[in-house]
Amino acid sequence: MMNYKNTLNLPHTSFPMRANLAICEPAILKRWYKDNLYEAIRLKKNKKKLFLLHDGPPYVNGSIHLGHAVNKVLKDIILKYKGFMGYNAPYIPGWDCHGLPIELQVERLIGHPGIDISPNEFRNICRNYVLDQIKIQKKDFMRLGILGDWARPYLTMDFKTEANIIRTLSKVISCGHFYKGIKPIHWCFQCHSVLAESEVEYNNHLSSAIDVTFSAVDSIRVSEIFNINLYKHTIELVIWTTTPWTLPANQAISVHPDYSYQLILINDNRYIIIAANLVDIVMKRIQCLSWKILGETLGNSLESLRFHHPFMSFDVPIVLSCHVTLDAGTGAIHIAPNHGIDDYIIAQKYNLKRINNIINDKGYYISDIHPTLNGVHIFQSNNIIINLLNQSGTLLHVNHNHKHSYPYCWRHEIPVIYKTTSQWFLSIDKYDLRDKLLKAIHEVRWIPEKSKSSIETMIINRPDWCLSRQRVWGVPIPLFIHKQTDILHPHTFELMEIVAQRVEQCGIQAWWDLKVEDILEKESDQYKKVLDTLDVWFDSGSTCDSVIPERLKYHKHLPDLYLEGSDQYRGWFMSSLIISTVIKGKAPYREVLSHGFAVDSQGRKMSKSLGNVISPQEIIKNFGADILRLWIASSDYSKDMTISDAILKRTIDIYRRIRNTARFCLANINDFNPEQDCVHPENMIAIDCWAINCALSVQLEIISDYKKYNFHNVIQRVMQFCSIEMGSFYLDIIKDRQYTTKKNSTARRSSQTALYHIIESMVRWIAPILSFTADEIWRYIPGNRSEYVFTEEWYDGLFSINSTQVMSNNHWNTFLNVRNEVNKTVEQARLNGIIGGSLDASVILYAIPELANKLRMLDNELSFGLITSSAIVLDYYEKFNRIIHKQEGIPGLHIFLEKAKGKKCLRCWHYGLDVDQNKNYSNICARCVSNIAGPGENRRFF
Repeated sequence: MMNYKNTLNLPHTSFPMRANLAICEPAILKRWYKDNLYEAIRLKKNKKKLFLLHDGPPYVNGSIHLGHAVNKVLKDIILKYKGFMGYNAPYIPGWDCHGLPIELQVERLIGHPGIDISPNEFRNICRNYVLDQIKIQKKDFMRLGILGDWARPYLTMDFKTEANIIRTLSKVISCGHFYKGIKPIHWCFQCHSVLAESEVEYNNHLSSAIDVTFSAVDSIRVSEIFNINLYKHTIELVIWTTTPWTLPANQAISVHPDYSYQLILINDNRYIIIAANLVDIVMKRIQCLSWKILGETLGNSLESLRFHHPFMSFDVPIVLSCHVTLDAGTGAIHIAPNHGIDDYIIAQKYNLKRINNIINDKGYYISDIHPTLNGVHIFQSNNIIINLLNQSGTLLHVNHNHKHSYPYCWRHEIPVIYKTTSQWFLSIDKYDLRDKLLKAIHEVRWIPEKSKSSIETMIINRPDWCLSRQRVWGVPIPLFIHKQTDILHPHTFELMEIVAQRVEQCGIQAWWDLKVEDILEKESDQYKKVLDTLDVWFDSGSTCDSVIPERLKYHKHLPDLYLEGSDQYRGWFMSSLIISTVIKGKAPYREVLSHGFAVDSQGRKMSKSLGNVISPQEIIKNFGADILRLWIASSDYSKDMTISDAILKRTIDIYRRIRNTARFCLANINDFNPEQDCVHPENMIAIDCWAINCALSVQLEIISDYKKYNFHNVIQRVMQFCSIEMGSFYLDIIKDRQYTTKKNSTARRSSQTALYHIIESMVRWIAPILSFTADEIWRYIPGNRSEYVFTEEWYDGLFSINSTQVMSNNHWNTFLNVRNEVNKTVEQARLNGIIGGSLDASVILYAIPELANKLRMLDNELSFGLITSSAIVLDYYEKFNRIIHKQEGIPGLHIFLEKAKGKKCLRCWHYGLDVDQNKNYSNICARCVSNIAGPGENRRFF
């Protein structure tokens, strides 16, 4: 028997079925950097329109985690897609290099500056530590396939950048928003430092909530206000607080001017004042079963009345404030100006006597506050204070398990407090800055759109920005202030430029080495140096002014996009917006895109304590970077992104489908030379035109989704194209023609032309996401081409079905519906044991005239489209009594299926009555004989 295998055009490619990404990707990376791919892209795109994504610098402290990977990959996807859109989209990576976390790491290694090591040596070690961390993180980022100017990143600790940060600060000062103030700021006892708003997160916390009484200094006056005679009795005002430790700092009691307050007799022996709307709640809380309302008045009538402190020897006034609410408590709040923003504002309004802090920087009560509190940490003081209140008879009620939201240091995950310190601030309200910020927000596109209202709320509610820190490793606030008045030197801006020039040469150490007399000479005895450092958010927030102008090609271009995690609305997005609006009068970005965070299958954040951490290094080692990139792109990044072993497995399945589709295309164009073998659209087989038209529609949808940054939709559409339009239809149908027709026939070259156009398009679709795989595919596509897909733009060789094509889109939609119903019939017959596969079947389609005419147009090629051995179309009413499948979804169609007649062709596997009719070619059909030894068959539709 003759072996017909050698007469077939069987697929062949060296493109491997198994990706082995973890092994192959490093070799691809090595080639990219050997060929200087990033610079090659810049050279190719040099004259294109600029798209500038400004990189928010990650903090250099430890190996990258999944959040870093999500952020950098999203940026890389956008910049690569922008390249395909015809933009010059450079990427300058950056790092945030100063600040407390680095200090803490170095302290653990070598000790405390000024104690175990000199501050100068400490700064030098911090710098070296940062450089080591950058090497680690850079290697990990590059392994992800991120293309960028890794040889010239920007570092906030570059001498030039440090100098420019000082210059940016000088601009802020010149705009009049800079001042020195004494006010409460979030303070972390472990950091020994003030915290920025962005360094504080709010967690559920258990506190001791207490109801405490302050007794009236003048009960007669209080009685008169309530219009009742209680001259011989003590009258008490009840406050409620969840911070008992602040009571020693009390300076006043605040009530709302417009709320009603009632004087109440409780338990027949005690007279108290509380808000009228809270009486029932308070009585239930203090378990008072019997009470009597004696009088009522508005809060504003209580102003200036004085009450004794519950356990200390001074009295305090009643003040009015609208920040008092009826959500909880008693309607009266004790005011400790040193330990609360609202309290501080009230104290300023009423010019209350300001006392020194009652605690030191580590949280311990200082001496002379109260004999029983000296040397006690405030977080261990509750029981002591409650005992003092009990002894004085002023404690009405205590709940040790009051659950509420409380500020925590995000770094140490411990509770923080408000503590009054002398700091440098940026005023948010001066010169209408708050209104300008709100206006700037409206000129920016926020993605997702709901985030616009979030940052608006933050701007509306945010306090002034505390810019100063009392740290060692940071950009200094290089000011000279008068020793007596604290007023800035009259030549501050000239002096700051002198300092900036020195920093530009020697780094921030130049400021610490500088002596006052080196610059001020005759005035040196009148002025002193400011030794504070800048908040690191000023470092990164000022990069739109301190870094971008240094890249001369881009200095006139407003960044098109900032992209960071959603926590940066109160971090980098916020600091950048404030600084840019102050010095330039506008936002530093055109678009802001934020993403969620990686969580486990239960929605929990990654945490070592929970044991649910999945590192990007682990994923890359096991599966490859493209799988990690695909998971990121497939996820809806506008929410928290769930990852687990099961999800990674599904991601791998998606990857295999895409890779296998590409491999099918490559394997079937292995002998195709596009310069010689491409078939003109007018001469192509109808279904090949349909496939190219389909690819064009998909490309337009994909480009639209890329433009909207909807990457998960891109993956869904690519997956649908590979699985449905291609895998379940087109690729399945063309196998017969591709394998069995003559090698150089129009029929075969037509399908190869379509496959060539499809893979040229598809490799570009996936390149921003599956960068390693796209690079690999690119090198297997035949024809003359550039070295790398990343220098290209979207493929322009696709075309749509037009009036010159025999089959219109409407015809194809009809056929696809019919084929779907035939497939259902074939599958049922297979399950019933009537046939083994679709080529075992013969079908008769009974159709009404309109449908029948469309199907008859396909003539004897209908069976190729249905992948059956034969298919004929008869009039709908000729069905007689045959057992048929009726499809309600297509009115006017009935399907009859039976086992195909004749013998099976050993070459094409179709059944027919013409098999074995040629004595020279046994066991094959006439069609195959013609394709082997004759002129070959002609195809028009399939």
